[in-house]
Amino acid sequence: MPRMTASRTANKSATPAKLKEAYRAVQDRIAEAALRSGRNADDVVMVAVTKYAAMDQVRQLADLGHMDFGESQAQQMQQRVPQLEEYLGRKKTLGNASSKDDSAPERARWHMIGHLQRNKVKHVVPLVNLIHSVDSLRLAEELHGYGAKNDLDIDVLLQVNVSGETTKSGVLAPAVVHLLEQIDSMMHLRCRGLMTMAPHHEDPKDCRPVFARLRELFEDCKTSEWTDDSFNILSMGMTNDYEVAVEEGANVVRVGRALFGDGGSA
Repeated sequence: MPRMTASRTANKSATPAKLKEAYRAVQDRIAEAALRSGRNADDVVMVAVTKYAAMDQVRQLADLGHMDFGESQAQQMQQRVPQLEEYLGRKKTLGNASSKDDSAPERARWHMIGHLQRNKVKHVVPLVNLIHSVDSLRLAEELHGYGAKNDLDIDVLLQVNVSGETTKSGVLAPAVVHLLEQIDSMMHLRCRGLMTMAPHHEDPKDCRPVFARLRELFEDCKTSEWTDDSFNILSMGMTNDYEVAVEEGANVVRVGRALFGDGGSA
């Protein structure tokens, strides 16, 4: 994991009140963007990216009722999932004596949002609800092999490199349907939708063409013979551009810095 800068370390001291304020602000902005696109706030899931968050902050978000968390590194996922599960289990058993409003979920949903190495599949799959970053047939085959061996059905998204940047992972848009066809033959793998990461722009509106293109591709895939009604997730947008992504149809956004400060990820 990269060495934390001073700003990342200082961010660990953010108070619960500040985190709650930031969380509500992101929720409000998502709701407003959803309204502009003719949808409801409930149509959009925010994945809280916890890469540079303190574990106390993860627990605080759970205390606010937040259920969806994302990690990009397998090692940190292995640490954080059991820690939060233990915390939520303890709260369920003991109850919340300090508050009548205990909105913490009984169990969180975890998302693998970063590049997944094939040798990490066995460590990550048992911990997560959704893998956002399937970017090759070889990774899909590795996941399916693990699912077959352990009698598990694994939900995934295809990561699409819409912009064509060589520095970004992902399947190029013309290859998406072919990969969907291959995955359709894998009985222990279920493709739930598409994901992309837009290039960084100072003006988030400059990301709109990338999001619009993925939305078009998503709609085309929904009508193909290789998908069914479970193909319903469009994951795009991060802290810098999630409002534009929601306006363009995203129903999952990945937000880190807007919650945890400038030291965060996404």
